[in-house]
Amino acid sequence: MSKNSISNGFLRYSSYVIALGGFLFGYDTGVINGALVFMSKPDQLNLTPALQGIVSSSLVLGACFGALVSGRIADKVGRRRSLRWVAFLFTVSTIFCALSMNFVFMAVFRFILGLAVGAASSLSPMYLAEISPEAVRAFNVNKNAIFIVLGQLAAFCMNALLGNVWGSWGPIWRIMILLASVPAIILWINSFHIVNSPHWLLLQKQFAKARRAFKKLGFDAADLVRIKESQPAKGQASQGPSWHSIFKSRSLIYLLISGSIVALIQQISGVNTVMYYGTILLERSGMGQSASLYANILIGIVSVIASIIGTSMIDRYDHHRMLLIGLAGNIFFLGLLGLVLQLHLLTGWLSNIVILLLLALFLASHQGVVSPVTWLIMSEMFPASVKARFMALSTTTLWMTNFLIALIYPILITALGTAAVFFIFTAANGVSVLLSIFVLDGRRVHTAYMQNEYVTQKGEKHA
Repeated sequence: MSKNSISNGFLRYSSYVIALGGFLFGYDTGVINGALVFMSKPDQLNLTPALQGIVSSSLVLGACFGALVSGRIADKVGRRRSLRWVAFLFTVSTIFCALSMNFVFMAVFRFILGLAVGAASSLSPMYLAEISPEAVRAFNVNKNAIFIVLGQLAAFCMNALLGNVWGSWGPIWRIMILLASVPAIILWINSFHIVNSPHWLLLQKQFAKARRAFKKLGFDAADLVRIKESQPAKGQASQGPSWHSIFKSRSLIYLLISGSIVALIQQISGVNTVMYYGTILLERSGMGQSASLYANILIGIVSVIASIIGTSMIDRYDHHRMLLIGLAGNIFFLGLLGLVLQLHLLTGWLSNIVILLLLALFLASHQGVVSPVTWLIMSEMFPASVKARFMALSTTTLWMTNFLIALIYPILITALGTAAVFFIFTAANGVSVLLSIFVLDGRRVHTAYMQNEYVTQKGEKHA
């Protein structure tokens, strides 16, 4: 393990700047949890359950499109400029969301904000992987997962503080949303002081700039030898294989499908129903509005602690095995939560405590293991020549699944009840276990990756 890469101050600075994209992802997806209650009041936006679903899911729908186009843009203009554009879009759309005067404007600007969220969700982990020497790559990519839950925790804290101190002021939800512009501006300013991805510079054949970037980021000789061997041979297209060539390659198709399944697994767990609708869920379970807002802080703290502990474990153990362990935890805690809600064995404050505890344990399992390991797998499983495009498509799958769940969840809990919905998510996690065992075998993924790295080294087309 290179001491140079571990102690490199510029690399640490760059990784924290890029991870701010994850923080904004977390804050903008988490702030709706508390803000939705206040903006739904009759004297504000007067949202019904169906309109609540549209407001929440409009961001997620925008994220689908943001993730879809982010790969092509990142390949065309570079990772650094793309991140700068994302920060600008975060800032402007956040301000307009806070100024929205009716449901239509809120849904439209949340959709535009979603474009930035989706682009950041694909760009940040990929950028982190590409600026990091092998010795610290997993550690740096995991910063993105930690910053996502830190952003959610920050949103929950601001929601609770503002909602309980100034909750009687109707437009308080506007301040909750507006606060996200602060880290967005910080990201925009600092994006001018980091280097572009040296891997992208190599693909653009800007070899002198790439060498300077590798040196500045602390890559050692062994890292550079491996990178040089995996670059396309002279005369190959710098933008990687065409889609026609990709669809003729069984190994590349397998990797693309596997990446989409990894993204699907992360979302069908049901974790974002707690992130988006936690306050409403806890109120339906018997807690008051004030207690529900504070309870979300506890959930956020548990998520952050679990994420920090989980990412350190993931760095040392087999990723595929850790994914199965995390999914098993999801099944156990969601199943228990469904039983507690269905059987009504507990009442009053004791029921609230047990429900809150099981929600926290479920989030610890997912945010501590499933979420970071899926982001890490996606950032590592694709060859360099197709990484941006495949990462974008996989992340689009993630957001499309998220959109459908966010849209129908308020309607489902109204029609079926919270217990039935948690049983549905328990079954979904069971399906994820089967997909992990029979499709996402770690050895098959590694073999497919190495086949494409091998042909790249030989200077042949991916076909």
